[in-house]
Amino acid sequence: MYKYQCKLLIYIKVRVMPPSGLALFDSMTFTQRWPEKGWALLQLLLVASVSQAEELVCRRRGDPENPQLSKDGDIMLGGIFSFHSSWKDRQDTYMHKPLPLQCTSLNFREFQYAQAMLFAIEEINNSTDLLPGISLGYKLYDVCSSIARGVRVALALANGNEVVSAPSEAPCTRPAQVQAIMGETSSSPCMAIATVIGPFHIPLISHFATCACLSDKTKYPSFLRTIPSDYYQSRALAQLVKHFGWTWVGAIRTNDDYGNNGMATFTETAQQLGICLEYSVSFFRTDPPEKIQKIIDIIKSSTSKILQHIRKIHFKTKEGDEVYFNENGDPAAKYEIINWQPTENGIVEFVTVGLHDASLPADKQLNLQNKSLIWTQNSQQVPLSVCSEKCPPGTRKVLQKGKPVCCYDCLRCADGEISNTTDSITCVRCHPEFWSNERRDACVKKEAEFLSYIEIMGALLTAASLFGTCMTAVVAFIFFRYRQTPIVRANNSELSFLLLFSLSLCFLCSLTFIAPPSEWSCMLRHTAFGITFVLCISCVLGKTIVVLMAFRATLPGSNVMKWFGPAQQKLSVLGFTLIQVVICILWLTISPPFPFKNFKGFKDKIILECALGSAVGFWAVLGYIGLLAMLCFILAFLARKLPDNFNEAKFITFSMLIFCAVWITFIPAYVSSPGKFSVAVEIFAILASSFGLLICIFIPKCYIILLKPEKNTKKNMMGKGETTSF
Repeated sequence: MYKYQCKLLIYIKVRVMPPSGLALFDSMTFTQRWPEKGWALLQLLLVASVSQAEELVCRRRGDPENPQLSKDGDIMLGGIFSFHSSWKDRQDTYMHKPLPLQCTSLNFREFQYAQAMLFAIEEINNSTDLLPGISLGYKLYDVCSSIARGVRVALALANGNEVVSAPSEAPCTRPAQVQAIMGETSSSPCMAIATVIGPFHIPLISHFATCACLSDKTKYPSFLRTIPSDYYQSRALAQLVKHFGWTWVGAIRTNDDYGNNGMATFTETAQQLGICLEYSVSFFRTDPPEKIQKIIDIIKSSTSKILQHIRKIHFKTKEGDEVYFNENGDPAAKYEIINWQPTENGIVEFVTVGLHDASLPADKQLNLQNKSLIWTQNSQQVPLSVCSEKCPPGTRKVLQKGKPVCCYDCLRCADGEISNTTDSITCVRCHPEFWSNERRDACVKKEAEFLSYIEIMGALLTAASLFGTCMTAVVAFIFFRYRQTPIVRANNSELSFLLLFSLSLCFLCSLTFIAPPSEWSCMLRHTAFGITFVLCISCVLGKTIVVLMAFRATLPGSNVMKWFGPAQQKLSVLGFTLIQVVICILWLTISPPFPFKNFKGFKDKIILECALGSAVGFWAVLGYIGLLAMLCFILAFLARKLPDNFNEAKFITFSMLIFCAVWITFIPAYVSSPGKFSVAVEIFAILASSFGLLICIFIPKCYIILLKPEKNTKKNMMGKGETTSF
């Protein structure tokens, strides 16, 4: 009795075996003996084994595969091509042996590839130099674009089609009937075939499989090809997109190893080049029309152009329109930018990248990374495909929330900042001495601001200063001309002339505040102002004390005037002034004023001013002047009602009142005034207080001297019957 049974057998070659050995093991035996050999090369082949007690025969399942073209030779070469691009649909029920494929749609291009192989073989056989004494034979099969049939044919070429019937013939261990296999055209079939025949060390040489994954020698050790992989083509395609200025593109691909691996390489390179994908969709030729139409709708509604990375294929939309795509790198395809159709968002472009075709004109060729690429431009010069327009100089890019980096808004640079390049991501702040122009694309030097003689305000203040100086000189001339008259002699004419001299210095010191500040002018303007005003107030204070002492001297037995005679008056003025001189010397020694460029007052201007150096020194100078002024005001106020016809204390009181009011108002005005206006406020305070002293103290006397000479008598100065003499 014979006993039959079917088993699943495994062809395996492991590292512990001899290189030439191929053993046949039962699956159970293998899993028991080598459970951990995950690094072994495993190739599965479903075979049927009919076992008899007396006889064991190994047969390949199915009918023998017969080549479409064949020729005997010393060295046999196999060829796997798809003379037909499709086959009639059939439904296998798995109840009986499947019927052979019925191929359809003649693929003339594949037939050309096969004829090219035959032509090369004949040329070699006819040559006396290449392989003398050796002839090449071939077996070429048509697999009708079927991966399953391609694997079946590859196994037939590797192990032969003969039926083994005798046990002594060592079944399933005979050498391959071919030394190499040419084909297949596409990447996915090549991956399947290379996986099956790899353990047999039979080279599989493809003329057109470009998937970069096939370069992995650990998975496909015997795979070779005569065309660069998609790694270079995908990178070149990304650079071509960058060359055209497209930073916002869409991508479609076939949902297979070719399309997915190529798109992965393209996406990686595109990100490095700053290219963004609006969408990336995949499809397969057997997808239903609804899915294909959905992809078409995505394409038409997008704002980007289309980047093609698929195999040669065509499909129909729901409306029945046929859509064709050319394979990347196909020498027979027309490498061009194909217009899809106008949409509301512009023209959708299909881009293909191919190898160099020497028959094309040189002006249609482009060299990128030593890979020759070609393209043909359409009648528009390739419209831009960007998510956002380029940001011009003067703006910076601000990414739109939730969108890719290629989608951004252009924000105008802030005041004082510029960007002088297109698509700048930041604005650069100008140097403190520069400011941004109106377009915000260049820094221009700031205008230096200071109180100048040529501007209206500076000219008016200068004129007022010179007028005050001239007015003081006129009063001094009048007093000198009428120096013997009672009204001039009434209150120490020497102090009057000293006061007039100090007032002229006060008027002139205001000129040091005009013009650009320098190291010397900064030190001079504050010290000259402080010393001259103390000299002026000291003279007024001396005249006030003289008035008080003079009326005290009229009392019986009073001898007070001997303590405050002309010499003492001069010494008091000198003493009060020396104190201010010492304060100024300390200020200039410790921390003097210095010229300073103020960048904070105005954004687009540089304020040239004098920094105080030591603020304590500045306020000490002002404080001392204020102290003398208050003392003088109090004394003059006490002496305002003394009985004389021309009591000078009344006018001193008015002058000190004006002086104090001016300088009390000056402090907040000076602090709050910006730039050159603070200097103008200080000049105005100097001039106002100087004019107040000049007018209140000397103008009434000049009025009497010039217009009321009859009152310029000793009797009139003494008052009604009074005998008091100054």
